[in-house]
Amino acid sequence: MGLQLIKNATIINEGRRFTGSVLIENEIIKNVFEATDLIQIDGPFDEIDGTGKLLIPGVIDDQVHFREPGLTHKGNIYSESRAAVAGGVTSFMEMPNTMPLTTTVDILEEKYKLGAEKSFANYSFYMGATNNNLDELRKVDPSKVCGVKVFMGSSTGNMLVDNTETLSGIFREIPMLIATHCEDEATIQQNKAHYKNLYGDDLSVKYHPLIRDVEACYRSSSFAVELATKYDARLHVLHISTEKEMSLFDNKKALKDKKITNEVCVHHLWFSDADYEKYGNRIKWNPAIKAESDRRALIETVISGKIDVVATDHAPHLLREKEGSCFKAASGGPLVQHSLVAMLQMANKGVFTLEKVVEKMCHAPAELYRVQKRGYIRPGYFADLVLIDPEKSWTVTTDNILYFCGWSPFEGTTFDNSVEITWVNGNRVYENGEINESVRGQRLLFSI
Repeated sequence: MGLQLIKNATIINEGRRFTGSVLIENEIIKNVFEATDLIQIDGPFDEIDGTGKLLIPGVIDDQVHFREPGLTHKGNIYSESRAAVAGGVTSFMEMPNTMPLTTTVDILEEKYKLGAEKSFANYSFYMGATNNNLDELRKVDPSKVCGVKVFMGSSTGNMLVDNTETLSGIFREIPMLIATHCEDEATIQQNKAHYKNLYGDDLSVKYHPLIRDVEACYRSSSFAVELATKYDARLHVLHISTEKEMSLFDNKKALKDKKITNEVCVHHLWFSDADYEKYGNRIKWNPAIKAESDRRALIETVISGKIDVVATDHAPHLLREKEGSCFKAASGGPLVQHSLVAMLQMANKGVFTLEKVVEKMCHAPAELYRVQKRGYIRPGYFADLVLIDPEKSWTVTTDNILYFCGWSPFEGTTFDNSVEITWVNGNRVYENGEINESVRGQRLLFSI
């Protein structure tokens, strides 16, 4: 790799926006120069002209489903990490509801072998909790694994953890971050029976947020917060979707000092229930996209700091799996290729500042998960970087979608910015529409 100089870019990092240059030596950021600094470099180097471009740290996505092993007809580590780096995502944390379920340390380490072999981006894999695998959870090394995932709502396979004694044991005994999917299953089933009785089996997707409603989310999230508070556990509530849930969180402490944190996903910031008519099942997720008032409240709490992280819950399905009624269509959709450009688009419209986008997608996940030497543009940190052309517009079409499933809820959307180059550990893995097939990411490590 040698030396690379990204020159005269607009650097957005740690709440600042300034013109400067970044020197990369092999996989590490060697130096960061302000515009007025004298740049002296010993030896030959590659120069990348950043004039008029934005340079940010690589995005760290703390919640993706890449479907491998066992569900590779939907996606795989190779295809989805390829899409990720094209979208400026340089590190991801992948969920355990694959086949087999990632609920033993042995299976977890097999996934890490797949990551080393196939992933273009840096990677970590969650250990999954069940009602009866507490002994396996105790074996996990918190310096090498991002966290334990607990489904406190409906889940794939044997991953619904609804035993109160088991949940108490997890929150009491597991020292690492506990990431939760919070939807109350009893409430969901009650709502489902209600609407099925009224309207039959062929329900439109517009009923999805009424079945997986605000109360289902709040009851489960509040219970998780109650357990975390009782046992002083590290709790991270994933994909917050309602205004009501935000009453459970605050921004009184610095992120590094928080024990109870949360995440919102891009689709809950971009879409509302008014969009079901246009997009149908393509925007069916769990938790459901809800009212415009919820969307606006989530945006406001990203700005205020009560929302800690912005991620994707990238979850590809084939389009044929997204067909049918509200009860039948699969929940989830692909997002990692378009999450950053979508957030930058909202920044262009004045919804967020560019500094806020970088904070919530790059800095905050690194701080919250205690990721070693990533998430910032700092000397000594890994050179995970993204160069963005803020004036190059493009439209999402099937021809430029890299997801294995071949579709996106953003099809037809024109973005006013584009990812030009993505570096992973100093390697230009994506450049002007081309993927460097020789690059592989590294296993993320965590400070404990």
